[in-house]
Amino acid sequence: MIKVSLTHAIAIVLTIVNLFSIEETQAQTSKKKNIKFKKHILTTDFISEGSAVGDINKDGKLDIIAGAYWFEAPTWKQHEIAKPVKKYDWKIEYSNSFLNHAMDINQDGWIDMIRIDFPGEAAVWYENPKGKEEPWKEHPLYSSVGNESPRFLDMDGDGRVDLLCNDSKGNRMIWLESPKTKGNLDWTVHVISDVKDRATHQFTHGLGYADLNKDGRPDVITRIGWWEGPTDIKQKGNWTWHPADLGEDCSQMFAMDLDQDGDVDVISASAHNFGIWWHEQVVDAKGEVTWKQHEILKTFSQTHGLGLVDINRDGNPDLVTGKRFFAHHGHDPGEYDPAVLYWFEYKPGKIPTWIPHEIDNDSGNGLQTNALDMNKDNRVDIVVSNKKGVFFFEQIK
Repeated sequence: MIKVSLTHAIAIVLTIVNLFSIEETQAQTSKKKNIKFKKHILTTDFISEGSAVGDINKDGKLDIIAGAYWFEAPTWKQHEIAKPVKKYDWKIEYSNSFLNHAMDINQDGWIDMIRIDFPGEAAVWYENPKGKEEPWKEHPLYSSVGNESPRFLDMDGDGRVDLLCNDSKGNRMIWLESPKTKGNLDWTVHVISDVKDRATHQFTHGLGYADLNKDGRPDVITRIGWWEGPTDIKQKGNWTWHPADLGEDCSQMFAMDLDQDGDVDVISASAHNFGIWWHEQVVDAKGEVTWKQHEILKTFSQTHGLGLVDINRDGNPDLVTGKRFFAHHGHDPGEYDPAVLYWFEYKPGKIPTWIPHEIDNDSGNGLQTNALDMNKDNRVDIVVSNKKGVFFFEQIK
């Protein structure tokens, strides 16, 4: 018989308890990382390359908007917003809906819809008929909304979403202030810059809004430079231009301190080619700034829509993107590769990393990414629309 002292016995018990605790922690961590999505196909028709989310019928559930239609949760019954121009042929055509946004524009308590057309064309918004099954009334928003990644943002911090874009017909960088009072339908134009060719072309790619120089004010970011945000963003001529090389044509741009060195870096993704990158801000002894590009991934092309959201709830914002299927009708690199959708798990550090997780390989992304909790289960879901159709990816246990 082996004799064991009381102290030794206690040590053995504690070791076993610790082992179980470690295994349980590892299992919980593994379970937390094992993010899964259920694919819901709302339609396989090509109706829009953008989509939006909002409670259209005031039943407490988030519905999905894409182009001329809205899809009623939770069965995703299809309703018309406007009479479709036609049924689009994804092989050879573009739709009249590149980006959408849902908000109560006239402040009557009902969610309306913004539709941004082909780059440089007019944007309109549709007034919710308050539960009636009839076409929504169309209103003009602005005559020329350029840039291929216009941003819906609260520019002035008043709680109302505005529109950041360019006016390609007027060669201006602008932001459009949304109506502030009930019943007012006018969007106010504020000029950031009227210098031609500073991100003013209708097909300009790449746009962000974040505080690059850490002065407490957001700046407007493009791939060729950035405008320093002034104290009064409604005053023309207040924005200071800083040239910068922030890579190739891209989609939405985001900024944060990625390498934990105290300054702000930039994330972007190739709109039509291969590549997802982060751009390291490098400041020399004289205070001069340059940008060093680091590749995150280069396995699929046409990441024309980019989202930044904490998918796995670990406190770090992750990336969501995918292929904009057939963006240029077969003329882009990798055009015929699978239409994948991914999320990239961000691991902060002096050398930041992103772990790729494939969500789907037969849907892709469009020009914008909706990543939010659709069904109030505290998990981030994803809604996309493109030439493949309209899709809802529900994050499941």
